[in-house]
Amino acid sequence: MMKFNFNNPTDLYFGTGSLNELGSLTMPGKKALVLISNGRSTIENGYLDRTLVELKRAGAEAAVFAKIMENPVKEVIMEGADFARENGCDFIVALGGGAVIDSSAAISAMAVNEGVLWDYVCGGTGKCRPIINKGLPVVAIATTSGTGSEMNGFGVISNLETNEKIGFGGPAFTPVLAIVDPELMLTVPPKYTAYQGFDALFHNTEVMMSKGVNILSETIALSAIESIAKYLPRAVKDGRDLEAREHVAYGSTMAGITMQLTSTTAQHSMEHSMSAYHHELPHGAGLIMISKAFAEFFIEKHVCDEQFIKMAKAMGLKHADRPEDFITALVRLQEACGVADLKMSDFGFSADEAMTLAKGARSMQGGLFEANPCEMTDEDCAAIFEKSYC
Repeated sequence: MMKFNFNNPTDLYFGTGSLNELGSLTMPGKKALVLISNGRSTIENGYLDRTLVELKRAGAEAAVFAKIMENPVKEVIMEGADFARENGCDFIVALGGGAVIDSSAAISAMAVNEGVLWDYVCGGTGKCRPIINKGLPVVAIATTSGTGSEMNGFGVISNLETNEKIGFGGPAFTPVLAIVDPELMLTVPPKYTAYQGFDALFHNTEVMMSKGVNILSETIALSAIESIAKYLPRAVKDGRDLEAREHVAYGSTMAGITMQLTSTTAQHSMEHSMSAYHHELPHGAGLIMISKAFAEFFIEKHVCDEQFIKMAKAMGLKHADRPEDFITALVRLQEACGVADLKMSDFGFSADEAMTLAKGARSMQGGLFEANPCEMTDEDCAAIFEKSYC
């Protein structure tokens, strides 16, 4: 609990209006590859134009690559890397949500290294080659509250040919500068506000369950859990509630820090397997579906009872004294956000997929199973999926 290592090079500007400070800051290069999603919101809401104005004010040119999708795939990563080279870009500005910022780490690497991304991915069918050349520096500008990717150098990329979704990156790809401006989050629709907010919540709850939790990661995680539990229902109900957006954004960004101090658990491995086989599944929705059964597994084992009680108190049950109180708090929060009824069968999963998903989770990101507070077999994992099916 008292031993940890923390090293983060990110210069973080957090708070309402932070994007307006970008132009007065020193950029890490002369020409930016500006990554945005293949959707319309970044352009229609004016965030791209504002960012381009700020980059110009900072003395940097820009080339825009607008092809990042939810659950980004390896082919788009390579296309983005080629685009960076062809346009002479020497740094990246990732303007978007988790998918865009996740992609920046992989594009950063592949813009300056030979071969293809899966040569360097470790896990599944990846070849795990060492990265030779230092990647392009990254500036992250978050437009959603979910992944906390603005504070770390990792992303999760999909390989549709092999039904894999695997993490890629390392400390060298951590953004040198991050802007977290809740004003950029006011237009996120209610459903996605909930999905993303629960992703942020589970980053922190998994850190609390993890056997590697320490005094610093626990302190930050509990603060983040409290903010998300109190303010996420407000943000879902009224997306223009700036105070609520600020607090949820805080919880998400702090998760980016807690995950550097302490690994998340197999809950994330399991969801990545789900969206590897069902590529259109929103990551946060998948996490919500399995969250209750996943927590119940450890509650039944009594391997981290105190952690569940601490989380229940942070989520508003001030007199919590049993680990089961965490389930009560979790279900109440899901009900308040309108996502308590999500189930795998609604998203095209079949009951006979459970073991395939379990084995996929261990193959793609088996390392996260090591952070669980006790052993979880493939059979245990499959049983959690079965409970979450309907």
